[in-house]
Amino acid sequence: MNARSFRWSRMQPRKPEASTPAEMVLTLKLDKPISDLTWIQKSLLFAELSRLSYASPEAVAKIAYHAGFDRCDDVEHDGAEGYVLGNRHDCIIVCRGTEPNQWNDIRADANAWTIASEVGRVHSGFYTEVNDLWPKLENKIKENQLPLWFAGHSLGGAMAGICAVRCKLAPIPSDPKAIFTYGAPRIGDRKYASFLKIKHYRWVNNNDVVPRVPPIWLGYHHMGQEIYLNRYGRISSIKSWLRVHDRFRGLLTSLRLWKLDYLSDHSMVEYISHIRALFEQELSGRKLRKPRHVPSQ
Repeated sequence: MNARSFRWSRMQPRKPEASTPAEMVLTLKLDKPISDLTWIQKSLLFAELSRLSYASPEAVAKIAYHAGFDRCDDVEHDGAEGYVLGNRHDCIIVCRGTEPNQWNDIRADANAWTIASEVGRVHSGFYTEVNDLWPKLENKIKENQLPLWFAGHSLGGAMAGICAVRCKLAPIPSDPKAIFTYGAPRIGDRKYASFLKIKHYRWVNNNDVVPRVPPIWLGYHHMGQEIYLNRYGRISSIKSWLRVHDRFRGLLTSLRLWKLDYLSDHSMVEYISHIRALFEQELSGRKLRKPRHVPSQ
């Protein structure tokens, strides 16, 4: 599908990122199924929705409505929170990430031991967060027959992956379509991480430290396909010592700007800025480099 087929709300020159999620304007105005979006358009949409999830329920509903979602259900329990967004074409589950002022979020991140689940061993804290939400969330989607998408940033990315597993195992008419996560940590053991046979695009921004935890030596593995952004914000498939070199150069650059790269690279503002630049590159007709096994749609 032509990248110009979808209207977008910000025309060039590109405006700076909104200072808070509540001030956001989503780039894409959806009037067709998400499946018709290009891969980069999907990545930008779900990145912006992941950031939007940090806003108040009222702000989320208002901004999502203007982007083409007439359904916005806030699902919350004891600090764990997510949103069910929808229109006549699609249903989306967006899980909110870590809030520094939410003790349950910090506790979930810190509980690094694994516990047994239906399909393998999974991070105890992340699993507990999803268990808190699941009864309410399942009630919202138990009769859904639309394509079901999942997204989230940081802890929200981990929760999105676990929710997708739960949806696959639950008696819900529609199976998960795809998962898009940003700065997400490792979730569980190899068996759990490989259970879902659906597309999962896991974005990692240069020196973002969160995707490196919990450590592999504790038995943790990532779900999905990594999409790595190098220090220039470009998609790269480098591995091994070249990745270390790229991260080191990115760290030096951040120190010159008096920033701590490990933290700033985890920001959804950074992820969105890089992905929007890729979107604009695609929109202009310039060739966009994609990792292997990533389709155009």
